[in-house]
Amino acid sequence: MTRSSRLSGFYRLGITERRQRLGHAGSFAAIDPGGLPLDAADGMIENVIGTYALPFAVAVNFVIDGADTLVPMAIEEPSVVAASSNAARMARPGGFTTSCSAPVMIGQIQITQIADVDAATSALRQAAPALLAEARALVPRLAERGGGPVAFEPRVLARAGVDGGVVVAHLHVDCRDAMGANLVNTLCEALADRVAAIAHGQPGLRILSNLTDGRLVTVRCFASDANLASDDVAGIDVRKAIAAASRFAELDPYRACTHNKGIMNGLDAVLLATGQDWRAVEAGAHAYAARSGIYGPLAIWREADGGLEGELVMPLAVGTVGGALHVHPAARLALELADVSTAECLAAVAASAGLATNLAALRALATEGIQRGHMALHARGLARAAGATGELVDRVAAELSACGDVKAERAREVFARLTGPARKDAL
Repeated sequence: MTRSSRLSGFYRLGITERRQRLGHAGSFAAIDPGGLPLDAADGMIENVIGTYALPFAVAVNFVIDGADTLVPMAIEEPSVVAASSNAARMARPGGFTTSCSAPVMIGQIQITQIADVDAATSALRQAAPALLAEARALVPRLAERGGGPVAFEPRVLARAGVDGGVVVAHLHVDCRDAMGANLVNTLCEALADRVAAIAHGQPGLRILSNLTDGRLVTVRCFASDANLASDDVAGIDVRKAIAAASRFAELDPYRACTHNKGIMNGLDAVLLATGQDWRAVEAGAHAYAARSGIYGPLAIWREADGGLEGELVMPLAVGTVGGALHVHPAARLALELADVSTAECLAAVAASAGLATNLAALRALATEGIQRGHMALHARGLARAAGATGELVDRVAAELSACGDVKAERAREVFARLTGPARKDAL
């Protein structure tokens, strides 16, 4: 069945109507309530005493590699879902186009106390074919599917010091549709003693690296001046302001950090919804952003004829098999909603969400400022916290926004006045 992610007015619907609109009747039991049965949670981590729920939503309007895509998100921060949906609408005519490198992870085998590091690296390079064959024999089914160990590269870290001569051997493993942490760690531990013996040293750490710069995703999009324009700012001016903001991030790591946080708003929300190790992705992303020695932006924006072009390049290790997906029904539902079955597709969806939230943040900064949208949604949250439900949420929030005093105490005062004796008598 052909479906569209262009769900106009979706945010105005009630939860039941939104579910009906998505056409996944019955499957939403996976997120009621909280998306995770207590016994499943107890099997995932230690010392479980309950579960902790976050809002589960879908961002709309996305076209990714030519296909309409619903983007699942789990996040506590207001405005992220709305902002990414709005940015996806700006980029919708051409959509987001993506490309992914092979899903290669790096495992590190450290060898210490080496007397001659040059001789050690030479010996390891000569032994590389045999070591790769040994490693591939440990994962025959993965190798049959086109994955498994693909390269073995030693390099010198120190020639002398407290740890003696130090060499690290990188085992490159094509993990296919798995994130690959357990797989890579297992292979590194299996090879460590043999590698150390060849190098005439002592085995040290043997574990994957989360700087997965062999597993990159690239996302591009174009937003026309007409779609960038706001009620108060012409599209060409928005375009110029966003390009200038990008150059600011390229010059200043203090700005680049916040620029990248805007990317991670959308990207992390997808990763959390789909049961991924978002901490590993964050670590790798920020390390990659600093690969030149100066921290920089993961996404850049440039003016183009009639609009704005954006490009995001970053390491992104995700999986659609293994991990929390085995036991977390909400994570499986998220993949179903996004129509994702491969790690490459999931990386494309997550990275597209990241580029969209970056665009939305920069456009807000270039027009009304970041706080207007944030405070409007914050006002709704305060209205609910004060006890408002139904249409009263909008009334309390509107009054808070109008007076500019978006605070919990004022929300309680407004709610009390609107629900006081005079209102009850009128009803």
